[in-house]
Amino acid sequence: MPSAAMTSPLGTLCVTEEHGAITSLAWHDAFLPEQTPLLRRALEQLRAYFAGELTVFDLPTRVSGSAFQREVCAAIAAIPHGETRSYGDLARALKAPAQAIGTGCGGNPIPIIIPCHRVLGTNGLGGFSGKGGVETKVWLLRHEGAGGLLI
Repeated sequence: MPSAAMTSPLGTLCVTEEHGAITSLAWHDAFLPEQTPLLRRALEQLRAYFAGELTVFDLPTRVSGSAFQREVCAAIAAIPHGETRSYGDLARALKAPAQAIGTGCGGNPIPIIIPCHRVLGTNGLGGFSGKGGVETKVWLLRHEGAGGLLI
C-alpha cells in the first residue's frame, strides 16, 4: 500500500492509501514511499491543518473493521473543528454503551483526519490512542481552540 510521511509538531506522521482512500494515519516514519495524488493531497491538508489554515479535511477515507467501528468513526468525523462531544453523547446518538464508544474511538485507524481527539469523557479527557496519549490529545484540542477548560 502506498504511504507517505511528514514531520509535524507531534512527530513524524505516516499516511497510507489503499484503493483510492486514506486507510491509516500513524506516528512513525517507516513507510513505502509512493507519492500518489491522494497522498500528496493528504500531506498538504495535514500541513495546512497544523498551520491553522484548514479546519475540515476533504479526503476519502476507508475504515476497516466492524460496521459498528465504521459507525463510530462516521460520528466522530461529524464533530466540527473546535467542538467536542462526550463518549456519552455519541453513545446516546448511536444507541450503544459509552464503553463501546471508547473502544471504537481507540480503534480509529485515521486519527486527526477522523478527529477522535474531539471525544471527551464526562469527567475528564478520556484516552487517546495516538503517540503521546492524552498529551497529544490536549495539544490537538488546544490547537483547535476546543475544550475551553484546557486553554
